[in-house]
Amino acid sequence: MIHQYKLGGYNIVVDVYSGSVHAVDELAYDAIALIDAGHPRAEAEDLLAKKYAGHPEVSAADISDCFDDIDELTAAGKLFAPDAYEDKAFEFKKRSTVVKALCLHVAHTCNLNCHYCFAAQGKFHGESGLMSFETGKRALDFLVEHSGSRHNLEVDFFGGEPLMNFEVCKQLVAYARSIEKQAGKNFRFTLTTNGIGITDEVIEWANRECYNVVLSLDGRKEVNDRFRKDLAGNGSYDRIVPKFQKLVKARGDKNYYMRGTFTHYNTDFTNDLFHMADDLGFTELSMEPVVSAAGSPEALTEADLPVLFDQYELLAKDMLRREKAGKPITFYHYMIDLAHGPCIYKRISGCGSGTEYMAVTPWGDLYPCHQFVGDPDYKLGNVWDGVTNTALRDEFKLCNVYARPDCADCWARLYCAGGCAANALHATGDIHGVYEYGCKLFRKRIECALMLKVAEAMDPELAGASLSAEASAGGQACSEDCTGCE
Repeated sequence: MIHQYKLGGYNIVVDVYSGSVHAVDELAYDAIALIDAGHPRAEAEDLLAKKYAGHPEVSAADISDCFDDIDELTAAGKLFAPDAYEDKAFEFKKRSTVVKALCLHVAHTCNLNCHYCFAAQGKFHGESGLMSFETGKRALDFLVEHSGSRHNLEVDFFGGEPLMNFEVCKQLVAYARSIEKQAGKNFRFTLTTNGIGITDEVIEWANRECYNVVLSLDGRKEVNDRFRKDLAGNGSYDRIVPKFQKLVKARGDKNYYMRGTFTHYNTDFTNDLFHMADDLGFTELSMEPVVSAAGSPEALTEADLPVLFDQYELLAKDMLRREKAGKPITFYHYMIDLAHGPCIYKRISGCGSGTEYMAVTPWGDLYPCHQFVGDPDYKLGNVWDGVTNTALRDEFKLCNVYARPDCADCWARLYCAGGCAANALHATGDIHGVYEYGCKLFRKRIECALMLKVAEAMDPELAGASLSAEASAGGQACSEDCTGCE
């Protein structure tokens, strides 16, 4: 399968199954398109000879040489490579899997009342509540017990707003540190926070103990405060921005990123990213499309798509400008490493929700991920009894990109691994479906991300630049500490 597009002044050809990305001239671009359309070589050469008849710089010999080069790349498996993975997709997941990450919902309550919140203002369509230390401790023990030989274990403090249960967060980290050496594990904690509860103590603790921090800010004051309000209806921007700046300054070179949401009201979301970068000093940025019920005032529409596509392209081109100026920024969705990851296991099997990754409620119930919490049909079990709904776990185990019929003809499917099961469920009623609107945005983001890598390789001013961290398009780096290839 081949995907071709033009962006940033480059003619880009993606060979889907080999993962090869080619920057080519116009002649090669046209020749590859003709071959992909099924034209035999002789016929394609004749068509190109007619097209370039008025171009003296393109001779018949040039056309023939071009096809010879294409033949060499094809023979080397870098163009028109066959799909070698379909037969293996389900075999991978039939292997014994381990749990390697938990999303700990330490608080099903929040001190903000964000209208677009998928978690129903932190309560996940249920009761409010805080996780006890005993429940969290058992969750960490469950993770250790079911992690097999994996060394690195990921734990995200999530909510609601986790800092509303900060004392338990501290206690759980202290417990994890007390057992990890004997257990042969390394806990990597992430804190996801709206910033209201950040104090000097939180900053010192997070910067000492948390591998990553995710800070929720939608951008410009008027954009952020449209939805991110407290229970009294007051905007949060003025309270959280100074706290975020203080935390990031103290954090040094440790991982963090600003996580925003754009809606129908700010389809010009690059202005929010540039505000965070230029006015507030943040360099690690993410901006996610809102997922709302159709007809909601904030919901994205089909008419918004051309604007959003232009925004993604504008962002990519501006990132090149910033890199050349020595003031780079990172955009989460453009983080892609063509050389080292992700491995094909990851590309096929996806995020691991319901098998390798689970969410834990304040009461210890297990769900496939945070977006399924509160739906009784998707309860897997609990941290005391383990996964008791094994049929549901097995369904998620086999929910890979090849299990989604709508992905069959998509060139980007080995970058997204079929996309988000929760979004698919909410859009189609089936975890094996696809959220088509999200797919359109994802494909555009990957085109931009690949263009950045092409520019990095082709532009002398960017030689040696690193426009992205070592992560996949799905946001997780490939690692030697991976059970998929055992």
